[in-house]
Amino acid sequence: MKRNLTLALTLASGLALTAAAQTTPAPSAAAAPAGPAKVAVIEFQAAVGQTNEFQRDMGDLQKKFDPKRAQLKALADEIDGLEKQLQSQTATLSEADRAEKTKSIEDKKKQAQRIAEDAQNDLGQAMNEEYNKVATKVFDVLSAYVKEHGYSLVLDGSETQQAPSVVLYHVENTDISKAIIDAYNLKSGVPAPPPQAPSAPSAARPAAKPPVTH
Repeated sequence: MKRNLTLALTLASGLALTAAAQTTPAPSAAAAPAGPAKVAVIEFQAAVGQTNEFQRDMGDLQKKFDPKRAQLKALADEIDGLEKQLQSQTATLSEADRAEKTKSIEDKKKQAQRIAEDAQNDLGQAMNEEYNKVATKVFDVLSAYVKEHGYSLVLDGSETQQAPSVVLYHVENTDISKAIIDAYNLKSGVPAPPPQAPSAPSAARPAAKPPVTH
């Protein structure tokens, strides 16, 4: 029961989340460089999730929902206690008292469910907004990097439940994910967040489709 009631607020520990697919307009096409076409691959969604800014803001978001987690845990503990009490007193309670206690437990379960659903929706929306904010800026860095290094085509190797990766194979040196992450961290000036304790939830990447280039 406790795990079910707190599930909505621990979803972010697993990067996920329920965000809708996002798109970012592609920059105007530049003249193709002379010579053989240069092709690169990036796992865009992973790159966004691994930036220092996104990690920092996800940590702040987790803290923002701590009071709601505490509320759900307290309610779950209360329900658990009432259920054990009802079970131990079943033989001595009148039918009316048993019905009253059962109704009280069911009402609290419904209350907990409403709180959990509202929290899940709020958390998903907040994560979606955070992803969009950072993804747009990462895309700008990617666009500048691609022009500077003369790439003609960049393929997104991200894979989600909504959209499998379109990249079947690539050699390692065509993956520019780390280069983009490093370039973005340098531009943003946000330092790497301190490592979390093993028991603390880690920020997760939203299950959102990354910006699409055309």
